[in-house]
Order: sequence, then C-alpha cells, then structure tokens
Amino acid sequence: MSWLERLLPPRIQRERGALRQSMPSGLWIQCPSCKAPLYRAVLEDNLQVCPGCDHHLRIRARSRLDALLDAGGRDEIGHEVLPLDSLKFKDSKRYSERLRAATEASGETDAMVVMGGAVLSVPVVVACFDFDFLGGSMGSVVGERFVRGVQAAIDRQVPFVCFTASGGARMQEGLLSLLQMAKTTAMLTRLAQRGLPFISVLTDPTSGGVSASFCFLGDVVIAEPKALIAFTGARVIKNTLGVTLPDGYQRPEFLLERGAIDMIVDRRQMRPELAALLALLLKLPTDALA
Repeated sequence: MSWLERLLPPRIQRERGALRQSMPSGLWIQCPSCKAPLYRAVLEDNLQVCPGCDHHLRIRARSRLDALLDAGGRDEIGHEVLPLDSLKFKDSKRYSERLRAATEASGETDAMVVMGGAVLSVPVVVACFDFDFLGGSMGSVVGERFVRGVQAAIDRQVPFVCFTASGGARMQEGLLSLLQMAKTTAMLTRLAQRGLPFISVLTDPTSGGVSASFCFLGDVVIAEPKALIAFTGARVIKNTLGVTLPDGYQRPEFLLERGAIDMIVDRRQMRPELAALLALLLKLPTDALA
C-alpha cells in the first residue's frame, strides 16, 4: 500500500479498490517506438498505426483484409486446406501440439488467408500472411493456399496481391516447407504469362524463405514504413560473416534508395494507392474508382 492509500479514509480505499477491480484489462497498449500509451480502440480505428509517431504495429490478416477490400462480394479461397504433421516432427514439442496451440491462440488454421474481392471496385485476389500463427512461417498449407489464390486470379482474369509478414520457412516441415519457395514462384510465372499483375506488399517482418522467393517478384514491390525486410537477422550475419551491416540496411527506406523496392506506402493510404495502381496496370480509368 502506498503512502497516499494509507492516508485515504477506509471508504475511499474500498471504492478505489472496487474501481480498480472493475476496470477492464487490455484497454491500453504502449507504442513500441515512441513508448506513448495508446488507447486500443483508437489504435484499431487507425489500423494499428501509432497516431503520434506513425509507427506501424503488426496487424492481423483478417483485419488487414477488412480494411482493404470492399465490403461486398468477398469469398475465401483455400480455407479447406489444413496442415498435417507428415514428418511426425518433434523438437521440444510435437509439431501437432504446436499447430493446435497456434490455432487456439490465433483463431486461424494456418498462417495465410486468401480472399477474392475488390479494392474500390477493382477486382482482385489478395493473400495475406498472419504472423500470429507460428510467426507467419511458410509451410505446405501456405504454399498451397498461395497457389490456389494465384489460380483463382488466373481463372477470374484479375490481379493478385500478397501481403507478407513471415519469419520464413516452417522448419517443422523440413524439405516440404522449402519446396514451397519453388512452388509459389513457378505459379507466379503462369500469372505473368497471362499478362496479369502481381503486387507484393512487404510488411514487418518479411524474412527467410519468403524474402528469398516470391516477395521481390512483384510487378510492383511496395513496403510499409520501417518494416524489417531481410533474409536473415543482422546479428546472425555479424556472427557468421563477421560483417556489421550499415544502419537501416534491412529497412525499406534503405532498399528504396537502392532500387530494391518501388514504393513505401503508409498503411492508412494502402487502399486508395493499391486501387490506383491496379487501375493503372489494368488500363482502367482511375476516375471510375469508388
């Protein structure tokens, strides 16, 4: 008990204690960048972007899709594809146990959600990683859902967009996971042969096998501000190669200067920017966007 609480009359102490117990938890969150306290409801309305310093916090896949796609005419693609523990893999836990825990914690069945819909009336298929499911790692299900999303874009003759947020390949699936790198890039070749655009949007973090495969193959490569974009971490590079990376080396601002990406777009402007870009690539009139 603090000195102030000891001075308060017993009745006020009781009322203060009751108020503290009735106060819901989780209403506030601290910005990882500027350390400002943020009211969670305000942060959600601002698409998980700090209103003070514009730091982009991580956002769930379905929340991103809800903010991006038009309300009507959506359909989920590949949700029937579910993960299997084909290798019966076990480290400190069984892979099957990790899958169950990830599903319970995230509410998703794997680390990618794919939806068909429209962005300001421009038809599109969008794939989105969910980092809350095993760090957004790319296993067989992610690869298969990605492929089915690209195939749906080909069938519908619409562009394909992918938002990455991944720690890389899912090591619990061994070679099966690494094969998804080839599988996804091969499918994008089919998309290109049909003359359909692929836009890659890199968010925090994009690393490992995802960054080494399809994420830089977009006709346009976009990144969110200050996202971590790398194949491997700076500490691993320093320990293995003895090289200290320059400041900002694995950030989009550095990559934009050197031509590795095309644009940096604030999440709050992603919907109109994507719609305008898609209309340009499809040679549609931009004044028809609504």
